Amino acid sequence: MNIIKAPINASTAWLGKTMSLESNWIHKLQGSELAEINTALEKAKSTNKPLPELTYKDFPLTNLIATIKSWLKELNDGLGFLLIKGLPVQNYSQQEIEIIYYGLSLYLGKPVSQNAAGDLIGHVRDTGANSKNPGVRLYQTREKQDFHCDGSDLVGLLCLKRAKSGGLSRIVSSMSIYNKILESRPDLVDLLYQPMYFDRNNEEPIGEPPFFPLPICHINQGKLRFFYIGWYIRKAQRHKEVPRLTKQQLELLELIELTANDSEYYLDMDFDVGDIQFLNNGVILHSRTEYEDYDEVELKRHLLRLWLKTHDFSVVEDILREGILARSNQ
Repeated sequence: MNIIKAPINASTAWLGKTMSLESNWIHKLQGSELAEINTALEKAKSTNKPLPELTYKDFPLTNLIATIKSWLKELNDGLGFLLIKGLPVQNYSQQEIEIIYYGLSLYLGKPVSQNAAGDLIGHVRDTGANSKNPGVRLYQTREKQDFHCDGSDLVGLLCLKRAKSGGLSRIVSSMSIYNKILESRPDLVDLLYQPMYFDRNNEEPIGEPPFFPLPICHINQGKLRFFYIGWYIRKAQRHKEVPRLTKQQLELLELIELTANDSEYYLDMDFDVGDIQFLNNGVILHSRTEYEDYDEVELKRHLLRLWLKTHDFSVVEDILREGILARSNQ
């Protein structure tokens, strides 16, 4: 088993206190780019295709393609995240916004299913669901989501409406977390490469176990991949077939979360209406603070989410790259 015992010395190993002073991870859409997006939107609408049937040819871009390739490079070889600002969502219907978001993302990768219902565009908003229910996912509530990554190469979020207060988007470099573990608890490093058991949140394919084993760290195509959802690891303990977490494993989980929640490490984003965030799940963990919402339905916090299987690089294993298998396909 290959195990990295030297600190990660790459752009992906950044600190939030440094990134908060930088702006090279922000792309502000220019007038010519917005005009090209508008033209592509009209072409996509003229096809009358539902979103899952759209291809990049149905959302034709020319000058923006070079920019999108630079986004892919940044996501793969650079910081592992970016924020795109300036989409005037107030000028479009929600259906048009979804087409734009989906169309742009087709140049980055292939959208994959985010749940057993087969949703390609997820709606991140409070549904009033009880988080104590094993089948409820935290994005359906107003509760804090601790640092984690999603089951795809890339995750994208587009902000339609902000919360009344709270709901901060917070990200951290999992490569910097890895370096912290190397520095402070080298005795725990080997555990990162040994399988942990993750709960499947009642969304497992028919006939498969309600959990799956996967190491937090894996070297994929010569690069370190870090996959972490702490509450799914802990939730998997509800299944008697899953081995009990050892004292050292629990110490590892605690160290990951303590480091991620250290203000020196994480970066808060001013995620505004019309902003689009893309994250490389292999090198970035993300979280969200608890939020207070508006009473009026039309004002409530609402984000659109995409999980993408990238065209030009892979950051997760095949077990994750296709998303969550839709029940209708089983």
